[in-house]
Amino acid sequence: MAKSRYIYTCNQCGYESSKWNGKCPSCGAWNSFEEDIADKSAVSSRSSAQGNADLSDNILELADIGVDSDVRYDTGIGELNRVLGGGLVKGSLVLLGGEPGIGKSTILLQICQYLGEDHSILYVSGEESARQIKLRADRLGVDTENLYILTSTDAEAVASTLANSAPDIAIIDSIQTMSISRISSSPASLTQVRECTNLFMHTAKDQEIPIIIVGHVNKDGAIAGPKVMEHIVDAVLYFEGERHQSYRLLRAVKNRFGSTNEIGVFEMIDKGLREVANPSQMLLAGRPHNVSGCCVACVMEGSRPILAEVQALAAKTGYSAPRRMATGFDFNRLAIIIAVMEKRLGIFMGTLDVYLNIVGGFKLDEPAGDLPVAMALYSGIMDKQIDEELIAFGEIGLGGEVRSVSHITQRIREAERMGFKTCIIPKQCASSIDPKDYNIDIIPVSTLKQAFAAIK
Repeated sequence: MAKSRYIYTCNQCGYESSKWNGKCPSCGAWNSFEEDIADKSAVSSRSSAQGNADLSDNILELADIGVDSDVRYDTGIGELNRVLGGGLVKGSLVLLGGEPGIGKSTILLQICQYLGEDHSILYVSGEESARQIKLRADRLGVDTENLYILTSTDAEAVASTLANSAPDIAIIDSIQTMSISRISSSPASLTQVRECTNLFMHTAKDQEIPIIIVGHVNKDGAIAGPKVMEHIVDAVLYFEGERHQSYRLLRAVKNRFGSTNEIGVFEMIDKGLREVANPSQMLLAGRPHNVSGCCVACVMEGSRPILAEVQALAAKTGYSAPRRMATGFDFNRLAIIIAVMEKRLGIFMGTLDVYLNIVGGFKLDEPAGDLPVAMALYSGIMDKQIDEELIAFGEIGLGGEVRSVSHITQRIREAERMGFKTCIIPKQCASSIDPKDYNIDIIPVSTLKQAFAAIK
């Protein structure tokens, strides 16, 4: 019986099977198997070629390994440097993903203008011609003489070119267009993406060249290709935001050289992406006046406090089961807050549709956002307006208590800087600060009932 030319590979863990499975027996992921062409020559023979070679002479002591002071490249964009942990590390492999048209190629071409002042850059494009890149560079005002363009989809030829020309920085746009000729599967297949990423990883480490690769995303929002690709690279950056909105968020999902809690905020304009130095002011712009159901929250994104507006709307339902919708906030967390308000405070919402929105496309995924969400719900249901100069943050327990949160000082300082006059904080946090140090009225609360009493 002839052996099948096709295999099925899990796009989450790389498990291979001769037949399709609904659930991966290795990692347990559902509907993750994709058809691929079986090719034994695609398996790397690096380890077998070395045989039983003795590598004892290559062992180094940690104390003997030197680190250059100039180990990072400044990209010229402060928000991107923040997400990367201070800049682009030499010899690193960075994966940049996001929806089509979100601004991946735009920001990479923009950083070439600054990096090109002192460094040589090789921009490898497998999607656009050199003329198309030139037109986009003219629109963005990129005219550096140290930017070199190469249009190719042969990964091995690109890796050889990088080794021979030795640029300071390389950009691959995109990894899904690259292919290795000795692998029979088509470009963008699991095998091609995995092997091409592995090839560029070895090139970056051996030549000490930082390489940024662009990754397409699938319909679920994850980077297309095997999950092992994200394990190979040193950093994974995601562009978030709606294409029809001007603001973009750059978030690090993985970073071996910095924190994954930092975010970068950008605004898309006709000249490309412009960094937003004050995200709080951006997210609070255009706040409605004299409207119930609005409250301001303060969340921490790494070392940066950011203020965001929470809007809640409660209306009489026309269905047998009321609707619950949340944009930018965890739906299950919203259900818990509603249950606590009903059980502990007697505010029944069984006949009301509840809609919650975090303005500006921002995601409120920190426990400190519980209290402002509850206050916005209470304000919307009771039709009581919350003072526009009031801000709140705190976690809500199932007993209706307001629990402490971290970074209380940074949150209050940011609220004070943005001009707020009243700040509602958990009572447990009040013992760690001195109200006299702040030019803002601090109201410590221990229960939801006490917090709602501040709404007049």
